[in-house]
Amino acid sequence: MDYISSIDQLEALYGQPGAPSLRKVARRMTPLYRKWIMASKLCMLATVGPEGTDDTPRGDDGPVVLELDPGTLALPDWRGNNRLDSLRNIVRDGRVSLMFLVAGSNNVVRVNGRARVTADQDLRARFEKAGKLPAIVIVIAIEEIYSQCARALMRADTWSGQDDSAGLPSMGEILAEMTHGKEGGEPYDAAWPARAAATMW
Repeated sequence: MDYISSIDQLEALYGQPGAPSLRKVARRMTPLYRKWIMASKLCMLATVGPEGTDDTPRGDDGPVVLELDPGTLALPDWRGNNRLDSLRNIVRDGRVSLMFLVAGSNNVVRVNGRARVTADQDLRARFEKAGKLPAIVIVIAIEEIYSQCARALMRADTWSGQDDSAGLPSMGEILAEMTHGKEGGEPYDAAWPARAAATMW
């Protein structure tokens, strides 16, 4: 198998991008990009570090980010598994990409920028939920905002309402497989809903 090894080879296969795909790029929030991003309750956060890359979903019950100013977004780090993969990466390499999704829309808005993490009490307090605060907040300096082609979500029929999860292994089953039965299994799956509900924020 031959692999593409140069940009020239790659561009020869695809040609040049259409003018609209370049003209839609903004360097800071605009009124319409703001409206779109503030409607998003779910984004994917991609980071890079010495060990490689990481991509993680970030969700909230309202806008997933807060606009600090037209060039800066704030993303709270709510409770998870404490692996801290994304946060470790950001501390060492601030390059990040975010992909904002809105249920029902096949469009995606992307943000590329530089991130830092802070435990600033005043900023954390702006995300208070039921008396709880995020441990830290990721602050992103925007370098690019642009909309992504809708074809991928259209091909996947993402918002059709269908449920393709039948027959998939549960997280308890996966954990049992990875630990040779020492952890996970049915007890893990049975306890998960209550544990998640008690530790959502």
